[in-house]
Amino acid sequence: MSEFNWRSPESYKELERADAADFAWECLRRNPDYRRDYSDLLAQAKDAPTAPEFRQRWGLSFRGRPDAPV
Repeated sequence: MSEFNWRSPESYKELERADAADFAWECLRRNPDYRRDYSDLLAQAKDAPTAPEFRQRWGLSFRGRPDAPV
């Protein structure tokens, strides 16, 4: 995870151009349950397609690639 100082106004500059999907990703990637599930998924097979159950649980979709890894 990138270094983020929530107290610094500079840390929010990128978010001025963010859309709903960008905000959703920022929330998801900070979720400890998602991070645990993702680590477990990587431990199973780093190059395997993302399990449909994982994508469904976390509301993930990949445009044009239903089997794309996370």
